[in-house]
Amino acid sequence: MFDTAVEARPAVRALSSSLIREVANAAMGTSDVLPFWFGESDTPTPQFIRDAAADSLSRGETFYSQNLGRPYLREAIATYQGELRGRTVAPERVLAVGSGMSGLQIALQLLLSPGDRVVAVTPLWPNISEAPLILGANVDRVPLSVSDGRWSLDVDKLLSALTPDTRMVIINSPNNPTGWMIDDESIRAILAHCRKHGIWILADEVYERLVYDTALRAAPSFMQHYEDGDRIISVNSFSKAWSMTGWRIGWMVVPEALAPDATKLIEYNFSCIFEPTQRAATVAIREGEAEVQRMRTHLARTRALLIDGLRDMNRVSVPDAGGAMYAFLRIDGYENSLELARRLVREVGLGLAPGAAFGPEGEGWLRWCHAVSEDKLADGIGRLRTFLRN
Repeated sequence: MFDTAVEARPAVRALSSSLIREVANAAMGTSDVLPFWFGESDTPTPQFIRDAAADSLSRGETFYSQNLGRPYLREAIATYQGELRGRTVAPERVLAVGSGMSGLQIALQLLLSPGDRVVAVTPLWPNISEAPLILGANVDRVPLSVSDGRWSLDVDKLLSALTPDTRMVIINSPNNPTGWMIDDESIRAILAHCRKHGIWILADEVYERLVYDTALRAAPSFMQHYEDGDRIISVNSFSKAWSMTGWRIGWMVVPEALAPDATKLIEYNFSCIFEPTQRAATVAIREGEAEVQRMRTHLARTRALLIDGLRDMNRVSVPDAGGAMYAFLRIDGYENSLELARRLVREVGLGLAPGAAFGPEGEGWLRWCHAVSEDKLADGIGRLRTFLRN
């Protein structure tokens, strides 16, 4: 008698469901709930980017394209990355992918085998920390901590965790959910250690342009220190800095030797990207610098508004951070973040992401996305104040 059970394989069944989605799906579309749970701006994609896609559609560009993206897009990304980092980036190293998450999955599929050891700096967006498990890899976590009121990484602790049997380290900076941002000194130390032991570095740099220090054009990056032979993959996205979350397009920068095998994986995952989307992305990266600066200015303003409002409340603590679009906060007396998030929705219509969604280090915390209008943010702050008062 054959097994009649209808179920996915054990590694998939063991994956954690998204607690962010659990809170959001239960309340999404409710008119009196203010949603701050997802990491996206509440403003539409700029008109000139949308126009590029519309023009492409009107020309009938609706056919298959190259697996790695149209040459015009890959060249535009290479030029942009080279100018941003002051280092030449060959277009052959650039792969256009169907979202930042697709890029992360392609990188993991390229490099991980069952039983491989991965180390991740946490708390971390659950899609990243769970994805290696799909491939049978094991993930060890090195948590950030709060030092002098600011999120920080104990680099020595991370280096101790990066033993010679480690296949990969995953570092997301600026970090989702905390906003922590790595510095150049830490990058140099980690890179030297990984070079010594042959450890791959997977750098999630989706928030690299969203930094609060006006003297920085972008967050420090491993790509600034890349040399031929380095085992570094950078994954990026158009979602955040250009307000293109729904377009599902991103890019990877990889050692050129990986490109042929990445081509195979892209073919077997999503084949290619819709050309109107590629046209929109090309215009965004070539002509959208003013939009990126507007986004940064807006985020600096809304972060200040949110942080000031939160710190004015008793029992609320919010460590400082260097970038991204979030405040990661905790309220004294509340340890179960999922239950707290549900109560906030139910009692005052305030939609925040539970910290437990980002791993055990996030339990007791809440993530609040502030990439929204100032009026909406002020309303949300008022609702949290009402909740605490009640």
